[in-house]
Amino acid sequence: MRVIFMGTPDFSVPALEAVHAEHEIICVYTQPPRPAGRGKKPRPTPVHARAEALGLDVRHPVSLKDAAAQAEFAALQADIAVVVAYGLILPQSVLDAPRFGCLNIHASLLPRWRGAAPIQRAIMAGDAETGICIMQMEAGLDTGPVLLREATPIAPLDAAQTLHDRLSMMGAALITRALAGLPALTPMPQPEEGVTYAAKIDKAEARIDWTRPAEDVARHIRGLSPFPGVWFDSPYGRLKLLNARPVEGQGTPGTLLNGLTIACGTGAVEVLDVQREGKRAMSAEDMLRGAGGAQR
Repeated sequence: MRVIFMGTPDFSVPALEAVHAEHEIICVYTQPPRPAGRGKKPRPTPVHARAEALGLDVRHPVSLKDAAAQAEFAALQADIAVVVAYGLILPQSVLDAPRFGCLNIHASLLPRWRGAAPIQRAIMAGDAETGICIMQMEAGLDTGPVLLREATPIAPLDAAQTLHDRLSMMGAALITRALAGLPALTPMPQPEEGVTYAAKIDKAEARIDWTRPAEDVARHIRGLSPFPGVWFDSPYGRLKLLNARPVEGQGTPGTLLNGLTIACGTGAVEVLDVQREGKRAMSAEDMLRGAGGAQR
């Protein structure tokens, strides 16, 4: 099929590659390059960079709301558009332009966790599983009927990054199945019960409330790892906490009990992976070994 691919971050790249392997991608839409790095030079998005490496035509409009941008989109005469973490609202005229409409790869089991941050919210809420839905897009926020879905358990030590990577690959595999079987698929309307919204992550959420139960604190750390990451001012300096698990222990919330085991409102969390300011991520064990050597 003639496909328009619309995506922006790393999460979208496996789907881009999978669709490119089996169909004709006539154009790739992505977010505009943004200043990054020390020199603040414009940097293309991961999808932009990969699409150019594949020799694909790339467009990065600031908006699709104006008539000219919508006309350019319609002029491509696509059979279908595949949308995954694109980041711009698609007007109805854009949704209607491809012959078979627009399919979205959404990283949750809809209708749970509609919205911007389904991976992080699923971990932070303590969900036992999440997954991928291939959804027929409509004007509402992730409200469209679902064509295919696949679940995956959330492991006890899954952080947002590990779950992100697994769901990204699942989405790539599922969209190829959807495109191959499109005429035979029956869109299933989402149930009205069980709707939740995954609000965009705010950096202010990186502030931990150590008075909460250890299970909640550990999920909070994992759900915000690696971005924006939870910071903790420790005797070893400011640490970004990347993974943790609840353990037995008691003490004043927020205090170190031993190593990097930190007391919570009930129980404690053992921090497993950390990142010191200006340093690479490492295990807590390696960090403590290095910090101890420096103190001696």
